[in-house]
Amino acid sequence: MTISTATTIKATPEKVWDRLLHFEDYPNWNPFIILINGTPKKGNKLHVQIGGMVFRPTVLEHEPAKELRWLGSLWLKGLFDGEHIFSIRKISQTQVLFEQKEHFKGILVPFFKNKLQRDTKAGFEAMNKALKLQCEVNVPKATL
Repeated sequence: MTISTATTIKATPEKVWDRLLHFEDYPNWNPFIILINGTPKKGNKLHVQIGGMVFRPTVLEHEPAKELRWLGSLWLKGLFDGEHIFSIRKISQTQVLFEQKEHFKGILVPFFKNKLQRDTKAGFEAMNKALKLQCEVNVPKATL
């Protein structure tokens, strides 16, 4: 099962990447992922808090200004695993497509399908909107 959301942001890939990886600011603006600690380097573990749930995902990919990808598990691997992907694709000199998606696998996934499609997708969309606002805050109104 996969959930995918996207938004266009009037900013450079580097600016979006900078805001995305500035984890210490997440409590101030991110309504979905309220805390991330750790260094986003391939093979490293992060400490991620989404609502009341805490994960220790392993970073699978870290390609600056393009993609951050991690794999996390709830309780034991194989029960409920999620591969979370943030990708940034340049559309023009002043605009990117930011996509956030997650591939879910495991024997518990069917039991959470409706909640994931409703609540998790809404969380992705809320974060995308907040990231867009963070990146566009200093953009002159004429370019919006």
